[in-house]
Amino acid sequence: MNSDMIEQGFQRVWQMFQETDRQFKETDRKFKETDRQFKETDRKIEETGRILKEIMKENLKESDKYFRKVRELDRNWGKLVEALIRPSVSEQFQKRGISVGGSGQREERKRGAQTVEIDILLTDADSLVAVEVKTTLGVQDVDEHIENHLNPFKKFFPEYKDKKVYGAVAYIHVEENADRYAYKNGLFVLTFSGKDTVKIKNDRKFVPKEW
Repeated sequence: MNSDMIEQGFQRVWQMFQETDRQFKETDRKFKETDRQFKETDRKIEETGRILKEIMKENLKESDKYFRKVRELDRNWGKLVEALIRPSVSEQFQKRGISVGGSGQREERKRGAQTVEIDILLTDADSLVAVEVKTTLGVQDVDEHIENHLNPFKKFFPEYKDKKVYGAVAYIHVEENADRYAYKNGLFVLTFSGKDTVKIKNDRKFVPKEW
């Protein structure tokens, strides 16, 4: 092998080495560029997450304001319904032999962290009727009146411990046959009528439950 062939061999090896080195450098540059892109993507994701949290926070604030307004509107509407029912409701119970004369609206008692509020409380010498008023009556409303108001009533109103306690629900609209459900659970059912403003829907066979 002469010196020219050896020289040519070295040159080819050197060129291959240089090409390999160039490829390594190019690969390293691409890795660095990919890493930079990943970091930029992470930054954008974090920024997007921050923006979404801010948007959600603002939306929750607006939703909370909306629901507060709805609750306040429902409460005020409920007070109006109570005011319409109260004048004639005593007369309706007197027709059923429960001679309630006194009545109170929004009777509230607290015991520790618990509160019981009765929309309309009708009283007489030996009995009383606790009335829950709803614009739209559902089955859940009946259950809540029984569990939250009637069952613990005498614990919160000890001055009435010797009286018979009856329950009633009054409404403008009804859903899910909640009026029948209330009837079956021993509650008086009141609704609006043209003549007497309110009327008791329970038939004469009805026997009210005592609490």
